[in-house]
Amino acid sequence: MAATILARCYCIYNFDACKCVSSENRHQTKVKRNLVIDQRLSKPTRIIVRDRSKQRNKLNDPALTRALRNLADSGSIEDALHLFDEMNKADAFVWNVMIRGFVSSGLYHEAVKFYCRMVFAGIKADSFTYPFVIKSVAGISSLEDGKKIHAMVIKLGFVSDVYVCNSLISMYMKLGCAWDAEKVFEEMPERDIVSWNSMISGYLALEDGFRSLMLFKEMLKCGFEPDRFSTMSALGACSYVYSPILGKEIHCYAIRSRIETSDVMVLTSVLDMYSKYGEVSYAERIFNGMIQRNIVAWNVMIGCYARNGRVVDAFLCFQKLLKANGLQPDVITLINLLPACAILEGRTIHGYAMRRGFFPHIVLETALIDMYGECGKLKSAEVIFDRMAEKNLVSWNSIIAAYVQNGKNYSALELLQELLDSSLVPDSTTIASILPAYAESLSLSEGRTFHAYIIKARYGSNTIILNSLVHMYAMCGDLEDARKCFDQVVLKDIVSWNSIIMAYAVHGFGRISVCLFSEMISSGVEPNKSTFASLLAACSISGMINEGWKYFDLMKREYGIDPGIEHYRYMLDLIGRTGNFSSATRFIEEMPLMPTARIWGSLLNASRNHSDITVAEFAAEQIFKMEHDNTGCYVLLLNMYTEAGRWEDVNRIKLLMKSKGITRTTSRSTVETKSKTQVFTNGDRSHVETNKIYEVLNIVSRMIGEEEDSYVHCVSKLRPETLLKRRSNSPRRHSVRLATCLGLISTETGRTVRVKNNTRICRKCHEFLEKASKMTKREIIVGDSKIFHHFSNGSCSCGNYW
Repeated sequence: MAATILARCYCIYNFDACKCVSSENRHQTKVKRNLVIDQRLSKPTRIIVRDRSKQRNKLNDPALTRALRNLADSGSIEDALHLFDEMNKADAFVWNVMIRGFVSSGLYHEAVKFYCRMVFAGIKADSFTYPFVIKSVAGISSLEDGKKIHAMVIKLGFVSDVYVCNSLISMYMKLGCAWDAEKVFEEMPERDIVSWNSMISGYLALEDGFRSLMLFKEMLKCGFEPDRFSTMSALGACSYVYSPILGKEIHCYAIRSRIETSDVMVLTSVLDMYSKYGEVSYAERIFNGMIQRNIVAWNVMIGCYARNGRVVDAFLCFQKLLKANGLQPDVITLINLLPACAILEGRTIHGYAMRRGFFPHIVLETALIDMYGECGKLKSAEVIFDRMAEKNLVSWNSIIAAYVQNGKNYSALELLQELLDSSLVPDSTTIASILPAYAESLSLSEGRTFHAYIIKARYGSNTIILNSLVHMYAMCGDLEDARKCFDQVVLKDIVSWNSIIMAYAVHGFGRISVCLFSEMISSGVEPNKSTFASLLAACSISGMINEGWKYFDLMKREYGIDPGIEHYRYMLDLIGRTGNFSSATRFIEEMPLMPTARIWGSLLNASRNHSDITVAEFAAEQIFKMEHDNTGCYVLLLNMYTEAGRWEDVNRIKLLMKSKGITRTTSRSTVETKSKTQVFTNGDRSHVETNKIYEVLNIVSRMIGEEEDSYVHCVSKLRPETLLKRRSNSPRRHSVRLATCLGLISTETGRTVRVKNNTRICRKCHEFLEKASKMTKREIIVGDSKIFHHFSNGSCSCGNYW
């Protein structure tokens, strides 16, 4: 049937001469001409001149024309072609009917070729022809052919036709040529509501919510009343610019103009907008008030619950859908439900999709990759990715993000290289996904190289990417470049502010974080949960107790945000600073949320800083009830018992660790010199410049007045048999010192030395780095497992509390 349809579409005369057909289509023409087709159809179509009046009277019967139109519109293209062959082809109307029939059936290539056949046959196209031809060109994504059609439209004088111009706008927007669409729009002598809708929805499709909303406001000023399509596009645009207030205004406008109350599509758009804002209560109110619900509304509500952590509600909503009359879950239902799934539920959904025969489905498979990646089942994500029949850029982005989320940063970078070697071109999501890998791999030079690639690829002004660059530079210890990237963001969204507030927080500059928060509020951006988590982290790290309580109260009182577990953890850190452990314990007991291991870990860290073993043992006991193999908890207890000389407890902890197969995390420090990353462990002597490193280390230690065995003597209750072992593992040989010394001798005088350590820096090394920064007159930035320490002129940004 397909061969017959194609054969009927062909003009066997020199079809390649038509300039509207691209070289790719010409190649397809040559291939398809080799098909075995009906001999009658292979003959060139001719317009017979003799007896034309008789033929017209016979063939231009309105009933016959209506029959052709019905066949074409119903998708019976082959039957329509049979009837078309019997009709008078001098009539442009019947050609238009056929072209429209091809477009309605999604046969865009055939529609363009049929238009070319029409032109070759000498039939003059009219203003009804070009909207369908333009839509076909957009359907085949051929900008070259689109511009040729546009030129023909100008030549024939159809640029004043509003329908043709609307089609051109839609085509250019679909092909990503917003500037060309703008030009057509601006030059239109007359515009209708479709013209505005095409521009508004076009910018929305290009993810430019700001421009879409600007056009919506401009349309209102010009006296046009928005219809359901304008309203839905505007509501979608609000989600991109994250403006809940503006979204609520458009919702109110829809209610006043009676659009919202009766239209299920508009209601679903309102529901989707509130879902993306995290306004679950508003979304529930809209959903519960809907008289009629289609599958799209159910899918949006399930996705709303899933995205906002309401896992139980997401599955309850899914169960209600199963009981709804006349509705069945579709692929989108499962895609929206997957973010709420833990590994067990995710595998259940995976099995359900297989039983329903939903595979292969590129979007569903990509959602499964996301789910398995977030659940830490990287192997399952890899299997799905490798077995995909078709992979698009979103699939690559998902597997790259899965590698990064699971700490496989170097594998993620290798996968990025594979993507670059393929025919696909990385987009802003790819870049935003891979940037954390550069942050975690701690290679500042490689991160800067990739930043150069971003600029070259013209993504240097993209807000999402600049936000990721802020994070990358901050985690690589370069706060100055992180701030530069933040300042380059033209339209700062909530993520931009949260990123820079947290960047200053983890570097110990909490006062600047607080100032940035005030600046954010002044700019009109409303804070969210993540904002207050960053702000409370800044107060905790910098010891701003009063400010911490102020913002903790403010988030609930002013913004109606219920504190999450992270907010309580930071507040517990603040209470722990004071050493008032009775208040800290009472704070945990009065929490409306169930304490997690991280909450008790905060109490454990506070007890370590105040050397309170009793509280430490209590906190550790609570942690072991939840996580019996928590390595950090065992190591911290072991260190506290050792310093207190409680050797029986030391042996007990060691035996427990041995029985559970728990070992200390090997301390590794990374330093970058001359674009090379060097890694050290405690007592490392593998570096080619080991002798020079230890020589410098000894010189600095003597100059700051540190004795060789000062650490051994400071632990007064050490057993004699452990002295030798302790001396070999002395802080003088800790990896962070070795990395710092290599940085001092391998970088230019006056340059900042940046070191990253995977464990918490010890107090002796902290004191050493403070004095070394003053003696060498160099800033030394050391990032440990918790925060970044900026050592400068004998002091540290952490205030000696970390």
